[in-house]
Amino acid sequence: MTRHATPAPSDPALAAFLDHLHYERRLSPRTLASYRSDLEEFLAWLRGHDVVDWTQVDSQQVRGYAAARHRQGLAPKSLQRHLSAIRAWYRYLLRERQVQVNPADGVRAPKVRRRLPHTLDADQLARLMQLPGDAVLDRRDRAIMELFYSSGLRLAELTALEVADMHSGDGLLQITGKGSKTRRVPIGRFARQAVADWLAVRPQLAARAETALFVSRRGTRLSARSVEARLRQRAIEQGMPNHVHPHMLRHSFASHLLESSGDLRAVQELLGHADISTTQVYTHLDFQHLAQVYDQAHPRARRKS
Repeated sequence: MTRHATPAPSDPALAAFLDHLHYERRLSPRTLASYRSDLEEFLAWLRGHDVVDWTQVDSQQVRGYAAARHRQGLAPKSLQRHLSAIRAWYRYLLRERQVQVNPADGVRAPKVRRRLPHTLDADQLARLMQLPGDAVLDRRDRAIMELFYSSGLRLAELTALEVADMHSGDGLLQITGKGSKTRRVPIGRFARQAVADWLAVRPQLAARAETALFVSRRGTRLSARSVEARLRQRAIEQGMPNHVHPHMLRHSFASHLLESSGDLRAVQELLGHADISTTQVYTHLDFQHLAQVYDQAHPRARRKS
């Protein structure tokens, strides 16, 4: 057994690359296993095509490998990962001066079809938010759901909230998002009321020194996994037809806001997206909705009965 706890790769150059990933880049065992598997498949394909010297591989052969795997049914996302591994290996070989060029540069996998995010319509959201009961956990869960939908928060952003964050006085919430970037988002009146109702009973659960806005039964900061589980359970209780998760409320916030305003830049800023292309996926949802309205309403679109 080797330092990788699996039999050593048959190719010494590959073994050296895996050592580089393990000891220099500190990649996880799972990531190392993916690199190894992908590269061993690539080397096996080369051998099957009578290519025994990987230092002489050119871009045409890498494209041939990608095309062959694609024909075999490998999904575009998985193929992207394979090509990324090949590119990284040859980048390492360039650094070690074992090759002169990186044959994987410029070779791209087919585009991954972007999945449209699942959203809830206004009626479904109204039903979800009408959570019955006035117990401590009922108030907490209502405040969580209202904040998700009112301000378009990510799960990690919600669980990181502090009690002090709610006392800005201007109806805006300062959020620290991905890359430690901050943004200010509005809190709607329903969310403000739900949070106020929760804060009135929060001391019944919260530990003395706990500063988190949302706490568990144990009095400590509520974990992301617990938030997901509570939202899923609450949706079931309210008879929701879909599997409801926190990001679905964020998607609904973005889609409904864009549908009403048409202001893509504003939605981008509220969501904290660095690249507007990420926000543009919601325009597809909007067009999808418009197409449905057209099909149902326009005389020329109606199907003959």
